[in-house]
Amino acid sequence: MLVLSRKNRQSVVVGGSDGFQRLLKVTVLGIQGTTVKLGFEVDPDVPVHRSEVWERLQAGGQREGPESSPPAANQEMGRRENEG
Repeated sequence: MLVLSRKNRQSVVVGGSDGFQRLLKVTVLGIQGTTVKLGFEVDPDVPVHRSEVWERLQAGGQREGPESSPPAANQEMGRRENEG
């Protein structure tokens, strides 16, 4: 596992070097106590899930909540969910 430290408003980019196109940009949007708010920039056709949802999907479980929407709507729902 790669471990990186980032401050508020700093980002990490996955891909984007040595012939790879940029796949994902993750930005720290805020830190409050023990909670870190992250923003994800990724193509609309790339699904983004919390790990517990991804594990349930891999096990063949039912989709629930924002993850049941198409990826573009999923990303918008994630933005709204994290803004509150």
